[in-house]
Amino acid sequence: MTATTAPARTRNDALRPLSKVSIIGYGAGDAANNLAFTTANMFLLLYYTDVAGISAAAAGTLLLVVRVFDAFSDVFAGRLVDRAYSKRFGKFRPFIMFGSMPLLLLSVASFSIPQLGQTGMLIWAYASYTLLGLAYSLVNIPYGSLAGAMTQVSSEGAKLAGARTIGAVAVGSFLGIFIAPLMVHGANLQPLFTMLTVAFAVVGAGLYLFTVLTARERVQRDVPKVTLKQSLDTLKGNKPLLLLCVSSFLFLTGMLAVSTVQIYYFRDVLHALPLYAALSVVNLVLTFGMGFVLPRLVRSIGKKNTYLVASAVVVLGGLIVFLTPASLVPLAFAGAAITQFGILTVNMLVWALEADTVEYGEWKTQVRTEGITYALFSFTRKTGQAVGGALAAYALAWGGYAAGAGGQSEQAVWGIRAGAGLLPVVFTGLAMLVMIAYPLTDARHRTIVDEIAARRTGQPGA
Repeated sequence: MTATTAPARTRNDALRPLSKVSIIGYGAGDAANNLAFTTANMFLLLYYTDVAGISAAAAGTLLLVVRVFDAFSDVFAGRLVDRAYSKRFGKFRPFIMFGSMPLLLLSVASFSIPQLGQTGMLIWAYASYTLLGLAYSLVNIPYGSLAGAMTQVSSEGAKLAGARTIGAVAVGSFLGIFIAPLMVHGANLQPLFTMLTVAFAVVGAGLYLFTVLTARERVQRDVPKVTLKQSLDTLKGNKPLLLLCVSSFLFLTGMLAVSTVQIYYFRDVLHALPLYAALSVVNLVLTFGMGFVLPRLVRSIGKKNTYLVASAVVVLGGLIVFLTPASLVPLAFAGAAITQFGILTVNMLVWALEADTVEYGEWKTQVRTEGITYALFSFTRKTGQAVGGALAAYALAWGGYAAGAGGQSEQAVWGIRAGAGLLPVVFTGLAMLVMIAYPLTDARHRTIVDEIAARRTGQPGA
């Protein structure tokens, strides 16, 4: 009697609606993550080129090498998570509790490169950013895996995905509205970056604590500590996960190209840097709006179809950005806004899609492995980020971008245009082609969840 009622109660908990506090608490965790992550994505290349004085080509190689290392760090973190288990705090929250402060302090170090000569600065940049990536993996992999342990209901998972996106975009919008307009040529930016990252360390610590206290695991697991063989078995034959990973790699390549050079696009192509802040406001409004609309959209047409439509929107926006003359600033801004809307929608969806593949893996193998599943997904996203960020930097180098110059050559302008418009068009289009073959529909996912539940209770049809 005791052996069956406790699991049943745990299973029922996983099928109940999430509380608003737990949803907000989960979203706070990604806000904290992005105090380091989005700051690096938006400003680290500019910091390297315009503050530290590192060449665009050297900075591009640095971003490529370190982000590929980050991807392998995700796999290491995933295995660590699957092997860990605390009876009091579960599998995931201890990593967030103890890894958050090293992560935030390493963000400070990455934006505090001392003047040690070109070689010394490069060594500092490589070391600080590499350690930042490792610390981020040890926090973000368990954080991302936590969503799959909080609920087994697709619509509730979509709420968590929306909450984390709202948290991330809130940080990005703050940076775009208040910090990006300060990135003018000739300004002394080092004190700004130092104060910003130190303040983020304090705020981030509070946000992480809120997540730990409110976002709790509710999904029953039959195997608390997972062996390497069990981890690999859940990945083999998980076609939805593999296709999602490939599509995400391609999509993230295009997305990181946009986020890396967008500030250059507004400043050096359109000569309208204040519009970068305006785009951040638009992005914030769209995020809160989609936070309410997305669960309804998912119920109406499904996650896969929403992903494909949103990707098509990114392609449209990218074409407008790439082809619009600099004199037509309103049209160029509209193209950037359309691109951001598509990116935002896909980024909300992918976390719910990834959680669905966890259920698929458990259905196939009877072992639940959120850690390694999320790690593989994050690995491909990190490699996409590495390639996208590097391609954007190489586009600047190809164009002959002159750091600190008030005006850029025509070739430099086209290099920036390629990063902000052409790269997302190409790679998002490829991501759509892969996603067309994605087989795990929402109806199939509901059937899988029911079969897992029946298997646990020993009912017919398990």
